[in-house]
Order: sequence, then structure tokens, then C-alpha cells
Amino acid sequence: MDDTTLISDYRRWLSFQHQARLDREHQAASQRLETSKVSATRMTEAYRSMAEKGASEGASYRTLFLRDHGDTALACEGWLFVRRVLAEGGSTRVRATLLTTFTLPSGRIEPGSQPAEKLTLEIFDQLNIDRGMSSVVRVDRTDGGRDTRFITLLDTVRGDLRRHMV
Repeated sequence: MDDTTLISDYRRWLSFQHQARLDREHQAASQRLETSKVSATRMTEAYRSMAEKGASEGASYRTLFLRDHGDTALACEGWLFVRRVLAEGGSTRVRATLLTTFTLPSGRIEPGSQPAEKLTLEIFDQLNIDRGMSSVVRVDRTDGGRDTRFITLLDTVRGDLRRHMV
């Protein structure tokens, strides 16, 4: 095996390791949301706070989300800049900009190396019948794409990405 193949295989292995870690992290965060019984109303308040900090401080928040690849959903990682939260007609929509920083096909993506993506998210309560009629909050993309189950982490914030979010 030559050095080029060895290094290429090693980088692929690192990407798979990172993917496995993100999948576990997304699953654990989803479980915490479900057990804590966070409602869509509370989630909306959190996104409003993110929008305020984004406007005043340029804050972007680390986010994990699932992207469908055929019959498999893989966790991806990025930074979300929340521009505004709109509550109208019984639904709550979030206008945001996503800077994706990891997908399995691309591996790690440096901020600014790919354009940021404007998107619309919807916050809603989903009824879980298999869990005894409980509900769990979901944040899904509504404007195309194959992205669902966004989990934005309030404790991981960056203020230096605004120039990439244009």
C-alpha cells in the first residue's frame, strides 16, 4: 500500500469516526429533549433568544441535524444564524442561515469554503403514539432539502461567522 492510499484511507476512517460521534450526539440530544418534555412554545422562546443575540452580537449556534441519504438519515453538523422567528396562523417558522461544517460525503468543511444556505425551519409538537400518547418537539426544514430534526445547542456559540453568513 502506497503512502497516498494509506493517508486517503486514514482520512476516510476519521470521517467515519466523526460521523459515528455525531450520530450518537444527535441521538442523545433527541432523547434528552423527549424526556424533558420541552414544548414547541419553549423551543420558540429559545429560537427568539437566538435571533436577538444574532442581531445584537452576530451569534451563530452549533446545530446538529439529520440529512436523508436514501433510506438512511445521517447526522450533520453546522452553525445556525437565526435571523427571525415568525409566529403566524398557529405555526412557528424560523428564518435562518446554515453554514454546514460536516457531512459524511464531504467530511469536514471549513467555514467560508462553501456558501451558506438560507433556510426556513418549522417548530412543532409531534405526537408519539408508541410512547403512550406523549408529545415531543421537532424542528424540521420546510423549504426543500432533505434535512430534519434540527437540534441547536445554546451552549456552543460563535460570533466570528457572520461574514460567511451573507
